Amino acid sequence: MTRDQDRHNPAGSILVIRPQSGLAGDILAAGLLGLAGTAPGELAELLAILNLGHLAGPVALVEKMVGEIAGLSLSVELPEEREHRNLKDIETFLAATALSGTARDLAVRTFRLLAEAEGAVHGRRPEDIHFHEVGALDSLLDIGLAALLLDRLAPGRFVCGPLPLRDGAIHCRHGLLPSPAPAVLKMLPGVAVTSLAGSGETVTPTALAFLKSAGAEFGPWPDMIVERQALAYGTKVFTDVPNGAIFSYGREIIHN
Repeated sequence: MTRDQDRHNPAGSILVIRPQSGLAGDILAAGLLGLAGTAPGELAELLAILNLGHLAGPVALVEKMVGEIAGLSLSVELPEEREHRNLKDIETFLAATALSGTARDLAVRTFRLLAEAEGAVHGRRPEDIHFHEVGALDSLLDIGLAALLLDRLAPGRFVCGPLPLRDGAIHCRHGLLPSPAPAVLKMLPGVAVTSLAGSGETVTPTALAFLKSAGAEFGPWPDMIVERQALAYGTKVFTDVPNGAIFSYGREIIHN
């Protein structure tokens, strides 16, 4: 992927995500890395832009097999981080990166939307929310990479399929939560959803906040000419539904 290709996409370019079994921050990052044609050596360059320090070593884009079907997965081997960050901490962290203004603004908007949703759930101001799982370095990695890559791909239009949701319970630091998670529920207005067999979490707050902050439309496949594609997997593997999310990039077909 060259800089010229990144910055000079033809009019009518379109990015499409079809989240067959759900969506999380690491799936977004892996799928966008695949569409961008990121080589192993280029990933280190992207991590340097994010200025994540000790994260640079244990991060890799790897091939993952699920049901004998190959896809991409983001491998991050880190101990659990115990530091809690508020919105100001995260904005300060992102300001220290070498992200473009557009990418940095997208990452900040994503975390602000997350803080607003969590604040509404807990009855607190967004500024008073302390991120736990979301504020960990691996989530900053996911959102930072996704924002960087979306800025480079620069699609004229961004379409995501209906988000598959399940009932049931989600285990987290607050105990058992209903699925969809309360923060996801707060961000669902205006989002197309569909039912997925089984129970538990399929869409994370991080992924949904990024989609909404990036201005994604929610709906069916658009008419397009596909130029690049990727299949991305997360950490969960489902035995009763198709796994992974399909990423596609190309040119929209305009009907006169």
